[in-house]
Amino acid sequence: MSNVQDPTPCVHGAPKTRSEQKRMQILHAAIELFCVQGFPNTSMDLVAKKAEVSKQTVYSHFGSKDELFVAAIESKCVVHQLTGNLLDDAVNVEQTITMFAQQFSDLIVSEEVLAVFKTCLAHADTHPELSKLYFDAGPKHLLALLADYLTTVNQHDEFYFPHPHDSAVRLCLMLFGELKLRLELGLDVADLLPRRAQYIEETVKMFLCAHKK
Repeated sequence: MSNVQDPTPCVHGAPKTRSEQKRMQILHAAIELFCVQGFPNTSMDLVAKKAEVSKQTVYSHFGSKDELFVAAIESKCVVHQLTGNLLDDAVNVEQTITMFAQQFSDLIVSEEVLAVFKTCLAHADTHPELSKLYFDAGPKHLLALLADYLTTVNQHDEFYFPHPHDSAVRLCLMLFGELKLRLELGLDVADLLPRRAQYIEETVKMFLCAHKK
């Protein structure tokens, strides 16, 4: 998968150290292997070989394959700018949630995330811990960020969310839409793409309208 984005972008354009560069190489390799071969068939040896580093270097950055898997998932959130900084404006709520919705929607339909999700489903019976790692590092983390933001919004006068976590779940599931369902089933989505941006915008407006004071 050659289109994997840089999972550890430079902060404020600062050049990466040699250690940061190696960490990036490892994450690139791990993401591709997890997506293509699945978690059970990906070893730290394979990651080291693909990243062109030593196995010792891989372990110096990530103590276990579980830790590496979590870091790979979290790195996708960073690539799609889904961090706490995205949700720091509790005054311009519509603008902030629309930006979150756009970034979140891009993340959930990306090739890497879909591939990892399918891997978790495929091994849910034999490796249930994998699904928990995925849920904790991805969905649970993002829901917590959004719920915390909605709680902060409650302190202002425009919107009110009586159950911020439940509201966060509802918004994220609405954003999945038909597109994610079809992609998970391997179906064509060409007819949905032209209206995807409009669907996201309308979803945000409906969500906020339901919580306006």
